[in-house]
Amino acid sequence: MAPAPLAVDLSAVRKQFGHVEAVRGIDLAIGSGEVVAFLGPNGAGKTSTIDMILGLSKPSSGAVSVYGMEPGEAVRRGLVSAVLQNGGLLKDLTVEETVRYVANLFVKTRRVKEVLERAGIAEIAGRLVAKCSGGEQQRLRFAIALLPDPELLILDEPTQGMDVEGRREFWRAIRHDADRGRTIVFATHYLEEADSYADRIVLIRRGELVADGTAVEVKSLAAGRTVRATLPGATERSFAGLKCAADVEVRGNTVVIQTSDPDAVARYLLNETDAHDLEITARGLEDAFLALTGDDEPGGR
Repeated sequence: MAPAPLAVDLSAVRKQFGHVEAVRGIDLAIGSGEVVAFLGPNGAGKTSTIDMILGLSKPSSGAVSVYGMEPGEAVRRGLVSAVLQNGGLLKDLTVEETVRYVANLFVKTRRVKEVLERAGIAEIAGRLVAKCSGGEQQRLRFAIALLPDPELLILDEPTQGMDVEGRREFWRAIRHDADRGRTIVFATHYLEEADSYADRIVLIRRGELVADGTAVEVKSLAAGRTVRATLPGATERSFAGLKCAADVEVRGNTVVIQTSDPDAVARYLLNETDAHDLEITARGLEDAFLALTGDDEPGGR
């Protein structure tokens, strides 16, 4: 029996806009049922890559396939849906009318009531879209994306505008779908979402893939540890002679030190100062992001 085709397969993909090369030779394979986070600074090439996976644009060179076929064909077959940051919604329709309207465009869809419930907006089905908050409109886009029961769901900043509880409920629904075999690819500004919900993190910088692995594997690329302690009266100058301290930050009575030798820093704090409540932790996903993207800023397109 032939192996199942990859959900997404990018081979030496490049995308050029005039003299600007937005994507520079990306190779990426995503298997069915994976939850993959796309991270990168503004202008990194994430949106350009997502557009090619959705068939909205074609690569300048290289190949893109979705379930072994051209992306456009996969979309036409209802295998792929997307929740984008901005999408045209008719403000004069209600939430339910909007979903029913879009459902008429498909030959076969899930029941409207079912997708409203899955998206967590059944209770506002009769509300005009114009009266919905930004988070509620994102949930509406999610409901629409679920209509064809796609194999691959692509999310671009899906929780933009949602409050903390709304984001938690949204990701609970996404994990439920992933557990049933749906492939999820999402781009987000919220690094904690990638850390908490992605099986795999793909980090793109200046059009190139610079990291690909689990959250733990990507975090390990940020060498060193963080030493945190309570030390009233401390200033950055207090640690000028501590050569193993790569970076020192004082936040009120708390000092935070980045170092590749946490034992030496801990000995210094405990033996040479009045520091207490000392804590040593591994560096997080944000640290790895900043280490791998240099001077670029977190998040974005």
